[in-house]
Amino acid sequence: MFTGIIEELGKVHQLVSEKENLHITIKATLASELKIDQSVSHNGICLTVVAIHNDTYTVTAIKETLMKTNLSSLKVGDRVNLERGMKLGARLDGHLVQGHVDQTGICKSVKEAKGSWYYTFTYDPDQGNVTIEKGSITVNGVSLTVVNSKDGEFSVAIIPFTYQHTTFNTLETGSVVNLEFDVIGKYVARLHRAK
Repeated sequence: MFTGIIEELGKVHQLVSEKENLHITIKATLASELKIDQSVSHNGICLTVVAIHNDTYTVTAIKETLMKTNLSSLKVGDRVNLERGMKLGARLDGHLVQGHVDQTGICKSVKEAKGSWYYTFTYDPDQGNVTIEKGSITVNGVSLTVVNSKDGEFSVAIIPFTYQHTTFNTLETGSVVNLEFDVIGKYVARLHRAK
């Protein structure tokens, strides 16, 4: 489990394809604190650490993960939002995030608003995911509050700190992002469809 509060921006150091898997090596200051078999969220995707070397570590994404997320578009030098798993009993500053991407979305627009930014994203509503006004959403691993919730579309407001310390400052119209919808909302939507 994660909180959606990004600890660090990592940098893609190496990408190695092996059969249908992709080994991703990340350069990050938190690498020295990691352990083999530990879970780390990468742009909202929970991946397991399989190797550590000085200030880099490696995780492996399988075909299923590559098909359902934006990981296959990574390039060496890209920045990645990183978060280690939450500690039981610690303060929950974001919201409960599983690190399981539900689907990808597309950035429809970015608007600056006198020191903050509004990002609007679209997604395929036929997959059964929904947002609600003032509900929680995770975009590329970042815990955010939904504004302007519509069918297949929502917006989020980004403060300067989040803009500077996450990959939001690299997003532009057309960027593909990973979306994890609120876990409670997913259960409610599933129960509602079952009626």
